[in-house]
Amino acid sequence: MRDIVMTVPAVALRGMTILPGMIAHFDISRERSIKAVEQAMIGSQEIFLVTQKDSQTDNPAMDDLYKIGILAEIKQVIKMQNNIVRILVEGKNRAELYGFTGNSMYLEAEVIRLGDETDEEPAPEAKAAMVESIQETFAKYAALNGKLGQDVLRQVRDLTDLEKLMDYVANNLPVHYEEKQKILEAVTLTERYEVLLEILFRESDVIVIKNEFQKKVKERVDKHQKEYLLREQMALIREELGEQDTDSEADGYFAALEKLDAPDAVKERIRKEISHFKSISGSSSESAVSRGYIETLLNLPWNKKSKDNTDLTHAEEVLNADHYGLEKVKERMLEFLAVRNLTNKGDSPIICLVGPPGTGKTSIARSVAKALDKEYVRICLGGVRDEAEIRGHRRTYVGAMPGRIVNGLQMAGVSNPLMLLDEIDKVSSDYKGDTSSALLEVLDSEQNNKFRDHYVALPVDLSDVLFIATANSTQTIPKPLLDRMEVIEVTSYTENEKLHIAKEHLIEKQKEKNGLKKSQLSISDAALSAIIRSYTREAGVRNLERKIGEICRKCAREIYQDGVKSVKVKTANLETYLGKPKYLADKKNNRDEVGIVRGLAWTSVGGVTLEVEVNVMPGKGECKLTGQLGDVMRESAAAAISYIRSIGEEYGLASDFFQKHDLHIHIPEGAVPKDGPSAGITMATAILSAATNIPVRADVAMTGEITLRGRVLPIGGLKEKLLAAKNAGITTVFVPKDNNRDLDEIDDEIKEGMEIIPVKKCKEVIRGAFRQ
Repeated sequence: MRDIVMTVPAVALRGMTILPGMIAHFDISRERSIKAVEQAMIGSQEIFLVTQKDSQTDNPAMDDLYKIGILAEIKQVIKMQNNIVRILVEGKNRAELYGFTGNSMYLEAEVIRLGDETDEEPAPEAKAAMVESIQETFAKYAALNGKLGQDVLRQVRDLTDLEKLMDYVANNLPVHYEEKQKILEAVTLTERYEVLLEILFRESDVIVIKNEFQKKVKERVDKHQKEYLLREQMALIREELGEQDTDSEADGYFAALEKLDAPDAVKERIRKEISHFKSISGSSSESAVSRGYIETLLNLPWNKKSKDNTDLTHAEEVLNADHYGLEKVKERMLEFLAVRNLTNKGDSPIICLVGPPGTGKTSIARSVAKALDKEYVRICLGGVRDEAEIRGHRRTYVGAMPGRIVNGLQMAGVSNPLMLLDEIDKVSSDYKGDTSSALLEVLDSEQNNKFRDHYVALPVDLSDVLFIATANSTQTIPKPLLDRMEVIEVTSYTENEKLHIAKEHLIEKQKEKNGLKKSQLSISDAALSAIIRSYTREAGVRNLERKIGEICRKCAREIYQDGVKSVKVKTANLETYLGKPKYLADKKNNRDEVGIVRGLAWTSVGGVTLEVEVNVMPGKGECKLTGQLGDVMRESAAAAISYIRSIGEEYGLASDFFQKHDLHIHIPEGAVPKDGPSAGITMATAILSAATNIPVRADVAMTGEITLRGRVLPIGGLKEKLLAAKNAGITTVFVPKDNNRDLDEIDDEIKEGMEIIPVKKCKEVIRGAFRQ
């Protein structure tokens, strides 16, 4: 049963709850609270302590307080400074707040004491189970908490009274006052048991979670602390050993990586490599390898491009100013630029310039780069025989480095330079690999956007690179490689073209190179023509430039040593500077002769004329060939003899003429090797002339391959051959009819003054060449 309503002084507590059996002290400063304590001390020293719902309320009303409080006995009152009173109390019984009396001096509450009896007393067995459950749960909580003393644990184990055990456990729980208020408000033992167990379980879970967090944080802190200590030790060791600080290098690499414009995959690879580099000792060989690899990747222009000049007029002006002639090359470059301007992209062409030495193949590439405002990179492939020169070495090898293509990109600093592959016909192969095969991927526009260098080991985009290759001949270039390139032939220069090149470029270049002013040296056109004809014999202009340089040097000495103000070089004084002429021009014979026919041949220095001489002597039908002839030319001579024997009777030869006579075919300049089929009709005409004793016109030259049936097959190098014929004073030239397509592309300057007769049969040649 419940007690009757009683009136007792009261104090409203802020932020704390006192439970039965709990001894606690608290400070009070409110005037009404101090008066209530004084009133209690006058009487039975009993006071009602009730907790405020909101600790910030200064004058709490009924609704601001919890309904259940504690009747406590005041044990001690101590007056402190600043009108503060410290009270020591012991909780006795729960009490329910019924109301306030309205006392204006202090807080006086009307309360109902709540006794120990409850409506439903648990059975003894239930009480024993509750006691055991609380003891076990509290033991687990204490083990997790780790801050409760052994005395508390011992006391909990020794208590067997359920109510006292719950009050003792509740008093020793370091929980918020609101949780203790729940215990205080649990009036029945069963209800109090459930609330207490719930709090114990919840607090145990909180401690477990908190411990896990603390463990993780501690591990992380310990790891960082360990790394910091190790780094400091490593830095000190490196400082003592005088080694480089790898960390500072790595930081520099990371900074460079942030500025690098590259694909995400490339950046991630570099980032991993830098992290690996940080963990390597600076003195190990692996550190140098890793450093070189990182610097190579950072220096490559992954997405960096230069802006091309799109002005066609400007490009044409630059190309024409730097080179005379080479119209096909210039036209192709301007076409490429026009396509690029229309499409804003356009595939970069892969061009191969084929022609004799000294014809300007390398220099035109430099001019193209200048015209398009592209970076220029020259890669010389002459004598390269190792595949790794193109693809690079794998990093597992000592001294590994990237290939020439990647090195060229590094030197250019942009991913869209003009890359000149010089002397592509001079590459070779050995047991280390085939260089030409390695170039297949580089020069394939469908594949080179993901070119993989063995050293870099990442796809490198070469699709924006403008490749120009040079070669002297296509014969030594493998067919698959040749198929990937657009071949443009750079033919030999005519005498007129050489004269223009010398006047517009070479003379000025050599004057500047030798320190001569424009007014100090002049070379007449006649003197230049004499130099071209008598002092050089070449398809290009390299030797011509050397001869002009020789004149400039001698003039420089005269001006410096003898005080000459200016020098004029003419035909009359040319020998003073260059000596006697080295070459005598091939000239046609002065008269028609029997058994002597002038043929036309192509050499690496351009076209030449050569005489075919045939003698017929009594004998046994033998044939002798002299003049250092190759196998193809010997077979061509055999075909010519067979053809002439088959038609001999038509020209009055006896049927047994070739059984009773020997033939001797000779081509002068025996020290010079000669080969090829294009002298076939020349030898056939000379043989028939010697056999029939009919002279051949001296102003006639011819070229063409002959068959056993007398058909004339097409040949190559027609422009150079016609140029040689013109320089020799030839007025009539027989060429294969199938070469008509080549005649259309030859300048009128070369064809002017010559009668060019296309023929299909050797009889047409004989009819036109014999002097009737």
